[in-house]
Amino acid sequence: MSRNLGELAGRKGFKTNLFESLGVAAQETGAPSRERMEELAGEFLMGKANVFGTSSFYDFLKEDNKGKKVYVCNGSACLCAGTQEGLKAKLATQFDASEIGEMCCLGRCHENSAFNYEGKNYSGWAIDHIEEIKTQKQKREDQYEVASWGTAVLTTPFSNITDYYQVLSTALQQSPETLLNELKTSGLRGRGGAGFPIAFKLESCRNSAGSQKFIVCNADEGDPGAYSDRYLMEHRPHSVLLGMMIAGYIAGADTGVLYIRAEYPESQDAIQQAIDELVKEKLLGDAIPGTSFRFNFKLIRAMGAYICGEETALLSSIEGQRPEVRVRPPYPTQQGLFNKPTVVNNVETLACIPYVIRQGGNAFAAIGKGRSTGTKLVSLDGFFQKPGIYEVDMGTPLDIVINQLGGGFRSAVKAMHIGGPLGGLVPVHKIKDLSVDFESFSQHGFLLGHASIVCIPEHFPLIDYLEHLFAFTAHESCGKCFPCRLGSTRGYELINKARTSDYKIERSLMNDLVETMETGSLCALGGGLPLPVKNALKYFEEELSPYFKK
Repeated sequence: MSRNLGELAGRKGFKTNLFESLGVAAQETGAPSRERMEELAGEFLMGKANVFGTSSFYDFLKEDNKGKKVYVCNGSACLCAGTQEGLKAKLATQFDASEIGEMCCLGRCHENSAFNYEGKNYSGWAIDHIEEIKTQKQKREDQYEVASWGTAVLTTPFSNITDYYQVLSTALQQSPETLLNELKTSGLRGRGGAGFPIAFKLESCRNSAGSQKFIVCNADEGDPGAYSDRYLMEHRPHSVLLGMMIAGYIAGADTGVLYIRAEYPESQDAIQQAIDELVKEKLLGDAIPGTSFRFNFKLIRAMGAYICGEETALLSSIEGQRPEVRVRPPYPTQQGLFNKPTVVNNVETLACIPYVIRQGGNAFAAIGKGRSTGTKLVSLDGFFQKPGIYEVDMGTPLDIVINQLGGGFRSAVKAMHIGGPLGGLVPVHKIKDLSVDFESFSQHGFLLGHASIVCIPEHFPLIDYLEHLFAFTAHESCGKCFPCRLGSTRGYELINKARTSDYKIERSLMNDLVETMETGSLCALGGGLPLPVKNALKYFEEELSPYFKK
């Protein structure tokens, strides 16, 4: 069924897109009307149930979103910082309770107290100026540390379009195969969590038959605690766009699609402005001057669904389908967006490509450690003395990141959740054992992922944090597979019952539950949640023991 819907969605391409049309229909009230959804079903030859099923999935399209004017961040970093209850109380003096909604996460983890008002994000002390914000519509840019330790691949200041895009002219004078070999030599792996080699995807797409192919930038950085992709889109947008163009030339794709999460309105605006600059400079179009290469961009403004960070769910979302994870094979490089060969990579991965092509694959491979080549952006939350984005060579000791770059903790911390909600829960005594690379984290039973760091303070009950993780997964699950859909809900129920009553959890029952989720889930949402749960049970057994049967 989804293949047929993909074909239907692809009839009009991006000229008239169902997903975007639903977003437009929701602008006035917060959710599209039933009448408008029925009209769209007829216009796109979709069943009414399909359109309603799609709309009802997203946080900012569903009926519950009607009438909302301001949104409070409910991400892990803000939760651990303990800022949001006070924030809600202050907002309640300006808005009715029915006008206050929630978002996760706004990427303001460096200063917390994050909220969204009229399509703009605020954090830090902004809440104390809420009356001015409402009346004067003023916008304060957030500030955070940005620095590098080792080679500055992604944090190098941008020069200008003419100079920066000179590498594109050089690349287009070479064969796609030559550029592909440079990427193979570089060892560049996906920075979104899986660490999959980008050259393999590009080669697979290039070898797949089809006159229409896509490069899709997965900018749905939904991991609470991570804001490195947001940094790149807002401060280094041309690194991302140029990387997509070179990837397109290698794979034989002429269209780049950027799927940017609803919670990042400033990122959406910055990327669109950068695209407009390329159009003005005649670096996009059906024939880029002096070459036969053609390439265009399409920006998709997402509507609030963490699962869209999974590449196949993201593709279904763009097509206007319910964003459920697809069974593979076929893989997106064979049958992706609108059933056409598609390469999906995250923001940071694509932003590395210009450096590889400019400096050569060997230069990139010389940075880092073992199979973890190049650099990695690390996001530090508000518990650090110097929160911000730090670019470090792969293999850099975690201790340097924590204590030298971040300046250490502001207050006592017992654990760090690294790599998003599906990443490892690292006790502070393990800091000196780890280095920032895929292998080090894997060998010690953790996951590098986005390399975002959310600190859990000494006073924060770990049982509350585990309940939060299960609740997050249950809310964000696409529902397609039983282990994730049911397992996350049952996990939440078990922990909530143990936390709020005399009930004690059978340890074997919890072990069976997380094992089932880990081995049976279709994607990393249900399959990844067990990792921090197992880490918590291993390293914080004494703290958690009152909630489990002896």
